[in-house]
Amino acid sequence: MIRSRIVGTGGYLPARIVTNDELSRTLDTSDEWIRSRTGIRQRHIAAPDETSSDLALPASRTALAAAGVAAADLDLIVVATSTPDFVFPSTACLLQAKLGVRSCPAFDVQAVCSGFVYALATADSFIRAGQSRRALVVGTEVFSRILDWNDRGTCVLFGDGAGAAVLVADERPGIHATVLHADGAHAGILSVPGNVCGGSIVGSPFVRMDGQAVFKFAVRVLEEAAREALGRCGLGVADVDWLIPHQANVRILDATARKLGIPPEKVVVTVDRHANTSAASVPLALDEAVRDGRIRAGHRVLLEGVGGGFTWGAALVEM
Repeated sequence: MIRSRIVGTGGYLPARIVTNDELSRTLDTSDEWIRSRTGIRQRHIAAPDETSSDLALPASRTALAAAGVAAADLDLIVVATSTPDFVFPSTACLLQAKLGVRSCPAFDVQAVCSGFVYALATADSFIRAGQSRRALVVGTEVFSRILDWNDRGTCVLFGDGAGAAVLVADERPGIHATVLHADGAHAGILSVPGNVCGGSIVGSPFVRMDGQAVFKFAVRVLEEAAREALGRCGLGVADVDWLIPHQANVRILDATARKLGIPPEKVVVTVDRHANTSAASVPLALDEAVRDGRIRAGHRVLLEGVGGGFTWGAALVEM
């Protein structure tokens, strides 16, 4: 039976770091206010000329180098993003061109903060079906472009970045299970309710969020998705070496771990330094933990995402 394995990871963060103290100079907020509510102390912000495909490129190159796979050998590219370079072509096609790759399928997945888990499940399905043998999966965002920087309830939460993973076909199981869900009835609690029509913006081009509603929903579905993914493999929480939830807010991470009974030392946390990078948050956290030696070969890692849509999902991965 053909399965897929993650054989390389990569990440990239823009050079500019914006601290809470810097935000407090223009907003009615403070470092203490932001940290106590979110756990965030800084975030990376893309330069004005940096796009999602620009951030995705170095992350992808790092993942390919770690995997020992040449870009020319890729036969699938899936990019998760809510902040594409253009309306079209897809960010995946733009990344494909920057990597010097031709012909292979390349497309975007839009599931907001669940995007990387959705993209990973998509690439895994391609490999299991025998339609791909080497896939690049990327989460990349420039959320700073869709923030109202006068709204302290949202702009302090987000940052920019990109994370990537290379999947290859293998007889050994790497991605044991993926579960995906969505419920559009909850679209109103987290959205960017605008679009472009006739050259003008219709609606709002900024993130709008009901923080309390998002918190309650996220904690519930993250626990449910984790248990569902484990159940599909006949495994329990005790079999998990590392939990990497979507890095939205340290309170959500803590509450999810408590409900699952996973100790804090088994939870990978980057939200304090990266803030919420949406589809990039899970692969960035995975790459950091792989590179610093916490996650090693044979470890079982539970990846989870939840985001606007509402979308949510989990993937149980053996490294």
